[in-house]
Amino acid sequence: MTGRETLPLAGRSDADMPGHWLLARLGKRVLRPGGLELTSRMLNAAGIGDADVVELGPGLGRTARDIVALQPRSYVGVDDTAAATEAVRDVVRPVGGTVIVADAATTGLPADSADVVIGEAMLTMQGDKAKRAIIDEAFRILRPGGRYAIHELGLTPDSMPHETKDDIRRDLARSIKVNARPLTASEWAQLLSDAGFEDVTVDYAPMALLNPARVLADEGPSGALRIVGNLIVRGAARRRVIGMRRTFHRYRRSLTAVAAVGVVPGS
Repeated sequence: MTGRETLPLAGRSDADMPGHWLLARLGKRVLRPGGLELTSRMLNAAGIGDADVVELGPGLGRTARDIVALQPRSYVGVDDTAAATEAVRDVVRPVGGTVIVADAATTGLPADSADVVIGEAMLTMQGDKAKRAIIDEAFRILRPGGRYAIHELGLTPDSMPHETKDDIRRDLARSIKVNARPLTASEWAQLLSDAGFEDVTVDYAPMALLNPARVLADEGPSGALRIVGNLIVRGAARRRVIGMRRTFHRYRRSLTAVAAVGVVPGS
């Protein structure tokens, strides 16, 4: 059982629950498209040590655990669901971290109050207007020289036709039951640049969320066995996961994981 099980949508069946919450229900802890490897590289690029860090949408707290291990000066998590914040509080309490219930686009945090803002696998699930609002909020709360780091689902190549993008997004939405709107790497970087961020750097990893080797690497042997055990006894969930994996495999040459870090001008 995970922290996400106490969310309001936990009452929904395995057959129609959003894909990331279904995976969490099955015991998957790492729900990022590029896995722990890309998250680790992103956190290193963002410079977490001795920084005031804000994490938007920390979810189950898996990345919060990695952030805390890098010894930030402070940690604040922002999640719009009270049940999710409780799971993260347990992770960050030993270092005096705090978690607040708020929308990522209107956190209520003071301007110029953070050195680093982290957001993973959340902008992909937003429409264009909401993406811009969240990025603008990250810019507002960062100090000059602050870094905004994101880890999202990407489309490749950058020259992909709009019609192909729309086809992929439709099939993804049908499979994961979330209106996912991934962008190409250049589009993700442009969003940060348009909001005022400079020196935007981009990193990549294969999008192998349901690849057995990735699951084993991210979850460890006991975690992988836990997921397999739950799939055996939950038929509807098993059918959903098989369907999602087929969709990811169908577009394996078009999907990637993207991490981008932008810097607020000044210092």
